[in-house]
Amino acid sequence: MPRKTSTRAAQGAGTIRQRSDGRWEARYTVGRDPGTGKQIQKSVYGSTQQEVRRKLTEAVSALDSGSYFEPSKMTLGRWVEIWLNEYMGDKKYLTVKHYKAQCAAHIVPSLGAVKLSELTPPQIQAFYNGLQRSGLAAKSVRNIHGILTKCLSTAVQVGYLRNNPAERVTLPKITKKEICPLTDKQVKDFLQVSVGDEYETILKVILFTGLRESEAMGLTWDCVDFTNGTLKVCKQLQKRPLKDGGFVFAPLKNNKTRIIKPAPFVMQLLQHRRTEQAEQKLRAGNMWRGWINSEQRKTALVFTTDIGLNLSPQTLYNHYKKLAVQIGAPKSRVHDLRHTFAVLSLQNGDDVKTVQENLGHATAAFTLDVYGHVSERMKDESAARMEAYIGGLANL
Repeated sequence: MPRKTSTRAAQGAGTIRQRSDGRWEARYTVGRDPGTGKQIQKSVYGSTQQEVRRKLTEAVSALDSGSYFEPSKMTLGRWVEIWLNEYMGDKKYLTVKHYKAQCAAHIVPSLGAVKLSELTPPQIQAFYNGLQRSGLAAKSVRNIHGILTKCLSTAVQVGYLRNNPAERVTLPKITKKEICPLTDKQVKDFLQVSVGDEYETILKVILFTGLRESEAMGLTWDCVDFTNGTLKVCKQLQKRPLKDGGFVFAPLKNNKTRIIKPAPFVMQLLQHRRTEQAEQKLRAGNMWRGWINSEQRKTALVFTTDIGLNLSPQTLYNHYKKLAVQIGAPKSRVHDLRHTFAVLSLQNGDDVKTVQENLGHATAAFTLDVYGHVSERMKDESAARMEAYIGGLANL
């Protein structure tokens, strides 16, 4: 026979009753529906009347103080979907693409079924630990953490969460990969073996300016100032799927335009490239797909194929790898030319701030973190300078 239900006041706020299943329930009003004007009521439950009265008191107190919070019943998977579709307006194309890929591959399969309001730091910690055990690198785990943290922070901002559980976890320590700049001999050999290669000029420009591949491929003639000997780096050429536009100009990695003043050798390379491109246009005739007249040429790409099309990152990579093998650096990547420029700059006396600005790093601290430990020659020269100073003290 069902237990008789009872209803009674709870210290003047809400009502408490015992349900037919033996559990206790307290109902309270959190406000009125703005559309219908009807009261919005919520319930808390417990196994004893005392437990329910405590929960009711806490809820009413929170309502009185303005700190009341109604947990969301939405799953994390559903919130991730909303976040990716509606809150990416300030993000770059590749950033959004990366977020979607990581959410689909890792976050949603592991945590998507959990209710957003019930997601806990231990659950997230176990998720990260599982990623590591599966062989994912510490840096990748930290990247996933960054995405999840941003996602949950937005949930906090819009009122679906009281706080962000991803902020209370322990992250794996990243072991830095050793960078592999070319040695002086390899640089010398590279200058020799690259002569005559179709991609010789762009590779040498990257080596002696530190431009990223995409920045060099996106360099246009209006950004080359032969009078002042400077280059304006303000965009990159980005490869996207054809449905998203194919090759397009995109903002720089940190959205910050920079003006660099490379060695005169680089400007001479670009002068040669300008002449070479004009000759390519003449040879190509009707097959030419680049600029048509002098006005279009001002904003045309500096580095193109022999019929005026933009370069392919994969083809550039293939050409460099062939040359890298010849100089004894088979594992070297095009990006290692950028590393080589940074190391050469520091070795030859450039201050860190100048190197940072040339490379387009956000801070000098980041530049130091990446390159401050790579050059034994710098350490030897530092020791020699101090030795000379100490020796000079005897003459004072």
